[in-house]
Amino acid sequence: MKTMMKTLGVAALGLWAGMAQAADDVTLQLKWVTQAQFAGYYVALDKGFYSDEDLNVTIKPGGPDIAPAQVIAGGGADVVLDWMPSALASREKGLPLVNIAQPYKSSGMMLTCRKDAGIETPADFKGKTLGVWFFGNEYPFLSWMSKLGYSTEGGPDGVTVLKQGFNVDPLLQGQAACVSTMTYNEYWQVIDAGLKPEELVVFKYEDQGVATLEDGMYVMEDNLNDPAFVDKMVRFVRASMKGWKWAEENPKEAALIVLDNDASGAQTEEHQVRMMTEVAKLTAGSNGALDVDDYQRTVQSLLSGGSDPVITKEPEGAWTHAITDKALN
Repeated sequence: MKTMMKTLGVAALGLWAGMAQAADDVTLQLKWVTQAQFAGYYVALDKGFYSDEDLNVTIKPGGPDIAPAQVIAGGGADVVLDWMPSALASREKGLPLVNIAQPYKSSGMMLTCRKDAGIETPADFKGKTLGVWFFGNEYPFLSWMSKLGYSTEGGPDGVTVLKQGFNVDPLLQGQAACVSTMTYNEYWQVIDAGLKPEELVVFKYEDQGVATLEDGMYVMEDNLNDPAFVDKMVRFVRASMKGWKWAEENPKEAALIVLDNDASGAQTEEHQVRMMTEVAKLTAGSNGALDVDDYQRTVQSLLSGGSDPVITKEPEGAWTHAITDKALN
């Protein structure tokens, strides 16, 4: 009997140890496909930063038909990456998203225009067709046009908006004078297609005073009432930021880690290394904590949409430092 009790005791001890060591599951939904835009998370996974924090992280790629807000609303993720205009618009419509961390300090969004379309300054946009991404990505553009006083309904004193796919074909084929691009991605697709930098005029949203925050981490507000969830997110943010800082310092190696995780096989080493080099410029200067001034600038930009603002009132409870205060100190 003693031997049996001893055996049962050892088994129970082993079971308890196994339970104690069981990692917490976290599902992250990306805003777009696997690429260096999200390198920090893949680095944290590859380098064991998540497992060091007792986390078992699943990274779900996005795509043209995947809206992060819808995924988290349906319970398909614990944390999602989204641009703040989209997240705040979702919040105002009733989906209580909260920003818990902001790895991206600067915006990578630009309008890239052909000089031969007669574009030199924003004054030249009048009467032109401009390519714009939708699905929540149009908000910074609409805020900018409102600031300029341009109608987006066309006409000689307004601009015609072309719903742009996630490529630069309208610029290459002459369907639009300008298209939406990111510093780390589509701009280089234009260059790779044969247009030279001197043939282009680039307007960075940062330089136009209408930049809004991109690629923040968002969770559902109710979950922040659960101490276990908060603890999990503290560990997740800490490991993710460790991944981001490693990626900034080792751009080529980070790009290769991203390529290892690209199940589609669509990405190339040259493109991903270049993307990571550009992305590092946008995450530089952020330790992961949301800068309140950057947040306020984003909110003011979104509120300034004239008769059709992106959000209609100052958000409440849309961000918290509760996670980063514990994760980064």
